[in-house]
Amino acid sequence: MKAFFTAVLIVFALMNGFSQVGYGLTTSYDFYQYFANPEDGTGESRTAGSAFLNFGVGPKLWFGGEDFSFSVEGQVSLGTLGFSAGDYKGLGIASVPLMAKLNFNGLSSFDKEGKFGWSVGGGLQYSRTELYYLANDFEDIGGERSWFKTYIGQVGYGFGMTGFNGQGYLRGGYNSETKACIATVGIQVDFNFGKLKEIDDPASRL
Repeated sequence: MKAFFTAVLIVFALMNGFSQVGYGLTTSYDFYQYFANPEDGTGESRTAGSAFLNFGVGPKLWFGGEDFSFSVEGQVSLGTLGFSAGDYKGLGIASVPLMAKLNFNGLSSFDKEGKFGWSVGGGLQYSRTELYYLANDFEDIGGERSWFKTYIGQVGYGFGMTGFNGQGYLRGGYNSETKACIATVGIQVDFNFGKLKEIDDPASRL
């Protein structure tokens, strides 16, 4: 978490080096989510997944130009029907991915003409499975479900133009200390509502 916010502060410190800065909203729908909790010694299944009704939303900032931009974003995602198929213990999955991304061509969100493009990024994700209705027999043997951290990477490909882009993406994450991991495949739609800053070009006034 500290590393993510440090990156955000560095970006703001360097804002004057970018031609445009935009703010907006990022949304997602995941076709499938997979989670493996940290090892807990109970012998019960650590994994859970969700293939239905997985929605995410959060803020996003872009810094860059028509062919390339750098962005920072955060979402809160909820898999309302997520559960462990191998060893049912409860329902619901929540995740909070926090990422910095490099966006190319159409996915820069500043290109006036629609183009295809791609993105790559990384950061942290905090996740929790069995969000509600945690089984009593699991708690009786010392089991619990709490938020866990993974380091994530993501790649995406899609279409975009000024103010809008949509992309399919693959995300994976792992934490070598706890053996927790995640994997997600879905679609993301971003809306760039406006520009916070645009450097004035003196030549445009001639």
